[in-house]
Amino acid sequence: MSHSPWKILHLAMDEGLSSLPIYPGYQGLYVVFWWQSIPLGHQRISSEQLPMTATQLLNVAIQTITPTVSHYFSKQGIDVLKQKSVRNTAVVTSTRKLSNPSADFPVYLKNSISIVIPTRNRTQQLAKCLDSLKNLVVSPAEIIVIDNAPNSNTTQELVAKIPNIQYFIEPEAGASKARNTGIFHAKGDIVAFIDDDMTVHPDWLMQIQQSFEEPEVMAVTGLVLPGELLTEAQQIFEDNWSFIRGFYQVDFDREFFQQYKNYGVPVWLMGGSGNMAVRRRVFDLLGGFDERLGAGEKAAGCSEDSEFCYRLLAEGLLCRYEPKAVAYHYHRQDITNLKQQVHSYMRGHVAALLIQYEKYDHWGNLRRLLLSLPKWYLQLFIRGLIRGFGGRYQTLFREISGCVAGVIFYFTQRREYKKFSKK
Repeated sequence: MSHSPWKILHLAMDEGLSSLPIYPGYQGLYVVFWWQSIPLGHQRISSEQLPMTATQLLNVAIQTITPTVSHYFSKQGIDVLKQKSVRNTAVVTSTRKLSNPSADFPVYLKNSISIVIPTRNRTQQLAKCLDSLKNLVVSPAEIIVIDNAPNSNTTQELVAKIPNIQYFIEPEAGASKARNTGIFHAKGDIVAFIDDDMTVHPDWLMQIQQSFEEPEVMAVTGLVLPGELLTEAQQIFEDNWSFIRGFYQVDFDREFFQQYKNYGVPVWLMGGSGNMAVRRRVFDLLGGFDERLGAGEKAAGCSEDSEFCYRLLAEGLLCRYEPKAVAYHYHRQDITNLKQQVHSYMRGHVAALLIQYEKYDHWGNLRRLLLSLPKWYLQLFIRGLIRGFGGRYQTLFREISGCVAGVIFYFTQRREYKKFSKK
């Protein structure tokens, strides 16, 4: 089986489509179709389908984007696909596009937004993330980097070179701790999170801002596209653990919560904290991220965002998935790191189910833990026996061990957490 990379192409349909040549050395193309700054869908085109004429590509594009375009037309009308001016002075005070790395970040007033970036010993990735923020068409009130238990001062040195970025150290390792420290320091009406291994589309913040113009929206998550698909590990991740939650807007509310409450609410469908924004007053109401969850030496490994979303919906608040708020994630490149990542994902997911039950007594969480997950992994195991444990099944046993570890983690941490909460 070939593990050649996939080439990611972003094609603007409003500029017209041209024929696609053969790309030597690639398995094929991972094509994202756009209309101006609106992502409409993605499609894989294998190397066997290349070269492709413009007419053939147009047919592929039409089939790919039809569900999204139909949704936009039915929900919001055809105007949604027209370019929206970002130079609306009622909304934006500065739209200066920054290309100079040393340039200041201008100030953005209405519903001021603080961007929080938790990071730990990943200076190169953080540099790319910060560089992408300089191209935002509207700017945040502030950018805050939380250096989480660093083992060197390289992050501090990087941030010191860029004006108007605030730097804080969170000495205790943990993604949730870092995010909560960012919330503590943030002064904006809205706190937007972006992970250090991600970059953003220039319209990212503008789209988040526009979603919050509706007062009932309390949180916004955005579309996360792959930044590269160079290795087998990245391809397995994108095929099975993709962050893409669709290409049209979805509101997650009490009705969604009640629909799935008895089965384990699939809050992971709402998106994640890597591309997420929350009204600051929501943290005053719900608290921050549960520090038992998320990445970190003493934490479960993941799902601090889904647990927060669970609380948000359980309290009757609305979270909007807005795919026009686009970010790009650079997945783990090697299989070993991927296995560790999915182990952490499942460890965190199971711990989150138990924590959600602990907080709300919703039996659907236990139903998912005791029935749905074992059934799902039994089916995968049987398929692995039939097809072999290559490809997607390389991570299967690490996922299962992650589930078991999540149960052990929860019960070993429960007593300690209760003591801490009483203090």
